[in-house]
Amino acid sequence: MRTKEFEPDEIADAAMQVFWQRGYAATSVQDLVQGTGLSRSSLYSTFESKQGLYEQALRRYSAVTTANVELLSGPGQPQALIRQLLMRVAESELDDPQQRGCLVANASLELAAHDKAVAELVAHNLERLQKALEKLIQRGQQTGEIATTQSPRALARFFVNTMQGMRVLGKGSPASQRRRCLMDVIDVALGTL
Repeated sequence: MRTKEFEPDEIADAAMQVFWQRGYAATSVQDLVQGTGLSRSSLYSTFESKQGLYEQALRRYSAVTTANVELLSGPGQPQALIRQLLMRVAESELDDPQQRGCLVANASLELAAHDKAVAELVAHNLERLQKALEKLIQRGQQTGEIATTQSPRALARFFVNTMQGMRVLGKGSPASQRRRCLMDVIDVALGTL
């Protein structure tokens, strides 16, 4: 029996870049063949379908969420960590000439309402981030750094929503106004704490 000559995670990462740039619907199998360097038959034998490869790409994208969760779980003052996270989102939007946004947000807007598997992957990514924010906000409320007028869960949901909104704003704003728009959102969002 012949062994595979490629690493499936590396292929999923390459496919993730294609889906991230083009979206699910606009990505053809030929785009995936070109983006991964694999033949159609290898893609289908490994991932079963375009959908299967997309789901694996979303799973691989969770590394981005993991990096953000680690930031929020690290040392530092809660408000400063939240600001750092929001700035990370803004800078990734400002530094991306392709304006890809967030793959999870893109999947949410394009497919989650109609595809249960994608909806579950999106929810898992957003929930991980929300839980990390909620825990950090609770810590900030216990130390008095964050006001207790809102529940930690509600604030965490607000910040997840803010970050996803920043991704949309980053893709949709005129380039000349993009930085100012994102900085305004960050300033107002931090004012809620």
